Amino acid sequence: MHETKPTSSEQIQARERIHRRDLVNSLLIGIGLGALLLGAPLGWFAHRFYAQQRTAQVLLCRQQNFGLSETELQARCGQPY
Repeated sequence: MHETKPTSSEQIQARERIHRRDLVNSLLIGIGLGALLLGAPLGWFAHRFYAQQRTAQVLLCRQQNFGLSETELQARCGQPY
C-alpha cells in the first residue's frame, strides 16, 4: 500500500480545527471574566444594602434608648460601622 502525504491545505485544516481543550479553556475564561464583571458590582450592592440596614438598626436602637450615656448606647446598640 502506498501512503499519501497530506497536502499543505490538509495540514492547515488539521491545525485550525477547534479542539475540546480549547473550548474548555474558553469556557473557563468566560466564566472567570463573568464572575469578575458581574460579581464585583453585585458584591458592592450587597455590601451597600447591608451597611444601610445596619446603620438603620443602630439609629433605631439609639432612638429607643434615648437618654443613656454614650458607653451604654455603644454596649447595647453597637456601632454602625
